Amino acid sequence: MRKDFRKTFVLGAALFALALTTGAATPSLNSTPAQTRITVYKDPGCRCCKNWIEHLMKHGYGVDAKDTPAMAEVKRTLGVPDRLTSCHTAVVNGYLIEGHVPAADIARLLKQKPKVAGLAVPGMPMGSPGMDGPSQQHYQVLSFDRNGKTKVFASY
Repeated sequence: MRKDFRKTFVLGAALFALALTTGAATPSLNSTPAQTRITVYKDPGCRCCKNWIEHLMKHGYGVDAKDTPAMAEVKRTLGVPDRLTSCHTAVVNGYLIEGHVPAADIARLLKQKPKVAGLAVPGMPMGSPGMDGPSQQHYQVLSFDRNGKTKVFASY
């Protein structure tokens, strides 16, 4: 038990330090995608995560990709509600971005600066950025607070 706590504490401290050094925890005023860095935590072998990163880069965001096989621990440490999880987790200007959130919704979040913890697209819906394929599912982008309360931010 003590070893698990120490491991979680060390990972949390490392993630916090990384967020500070990448600027992820510091809001930038009037930033544009080209000036905004997004830190993405992902499983090293996940192809859709790589596709989502390409989507962000096509929309002008700078991306710092961090491969880790301990995604469940990253999500827990950062505070992603269990019911909102997807395959990758990102941090941008102090906000959490969970899953295949469109770049336009991230831009809107950063412009409006609502008092939320972040945005999430739970699961991996076909047709969301990075999940291209022959079919398209309807999906919602949800905003969420630190208590896990959600609101619809966008619908597709």
